Amino acid sequence: MQDELTPQGAPWTQPLSPRRTGSATSSSRMFASYLNDIAQLLDEQRWEAAQHEAVDLPRIAVALADPQLRCSPEQADKWCEQWIRPPEADRDAQGLEFERLRRSVAERIGQLAARELVPMKALRRLQLRRHVRTPPRGFRPPRTDSLPTREAETREMCSALLEAAGRWYARSACHDPTVQANLARLAVLR
Repeated sequence: MQDELTPQGAPWTQPLSPRRTGSATSSSRMFASYLNDIAQLLDEQRWEAAQHEAVDLPRIAVALADPQLRCSPEQADKWCEQWIRPPEADRDAQGLEFERLRRSVAERIGQLAARELVPMKALRRLQLRRHVRTPPRGFRPPRTDSLPTREAETREMCSALLEAAGRWYARSACHDPTVQANLARLAVLR
């Protein structure tokens, strides 16, 4: 595992926690490539494809944190609750907007998670990212005031999910042995 860039172009590194002082923060090329692909779909204004991929991010995150790669609707909802709203949004009026967005995402994910306990298609798409050798790129969201309402909402949802997945990986997953083991398993499975 090597350091990669976030969708915003910043390194996927965090300060080392006191109990992990002897090791560097790890990063998954596969996961970073998946996030970058979604950002590229947004850049290209391929709204449906971007939304399809982005809505799978919470299910992928929950499955990676589970030893059996399972994801229930309740777990996906809990992930959304924890990661979609940035910490600073609690103190401003944007907090209500993030709550509306979280509910919308959780509703879509709940429908998917109820159908399959292990999100195999989403994990397979993530797994296939290990073969891509494109350099990481930054994401620059287009101005929403010139987009029709539906596209602006899709861009907003996808951007929030990208940011949430980046926060989740940087603050939690890169230090979680289960997530790292599952990413390694996906990297060697064919």
